[in-house]
Amino acid sequence: MSTKIRILLIVLLGLVLAGGGFALWRSVLPENIVSRQGGTSGEALIGGPFTLTDQTGTQRSEADLKGHYSLIYFGYTYCPDVCPTSLSAITQGLDLLAETDPAKAAAVMPIFITIDPERDTTEALAGYAEHFHPRLMALTGTPEEVAVAAKAYRIYYQKVQEPDASDYLMDHSSIIYLMGPEGNYLSHFTHASTADDIAEGLAKQVDPALAAGS
Repeated sequence: MSTKIRILLIVLLGLVLAGGGFALWRSVLPENIVSRQGGTSGEALIGGPFTLTDQTGTQRSEADLKGHYSLIYFGYTYCPDVCPTSLSAITQGLDLLAETDPAKAAAVMPIFITIDPERDTTEALAGYAEHFHPRLMALTGTPEEVAVAAKAYRIYYQKVQEPDASDYLMDHSSIIYLMGPEGNYLSHFTHASTADDIAEGLAKQVDPALAAGS
């Protein structure tokens, strides 16, 4: 094979991989505002119907979030670092906001949805949730139910089994979604967002008058 042909094949392969990577990146990016008809809707397609079970054994759905602002994070209890760090940032961010504007903090419901239902039972979530915000709703379900919720929020996750490890880890997106009282996407934070970032973001976005009970 000539050098020119080899170079051409490498270039073509790079374009194919780049195209596939761009498609994946575009599909999971929170700022995705492509409508279901293929045009631009101006609204991110984040969120949707789900049926899960909280740490008390109570069945929950997207209807339970209506009338509240929600901070939604997908993770798992065996997560060694990113998940507890993100949940701590949510907890501390809400505590900071409560110091300056209790009404806004009270209007926000923190939500943790597992992407590891095999190990994260209701009992496991109950013990885990106690380490974070007292109003944290921790949700699990069957693998199929969790997959539906993850798809609605454009969350990527996959089991990772190391060859020499006795257990497995989960590779997953690490995004904290801020959803409005009508279930609409408002904004998001990342694993790098601090408690101050979250408190400031909530202070700008949350209107207690739009929340239930106001």
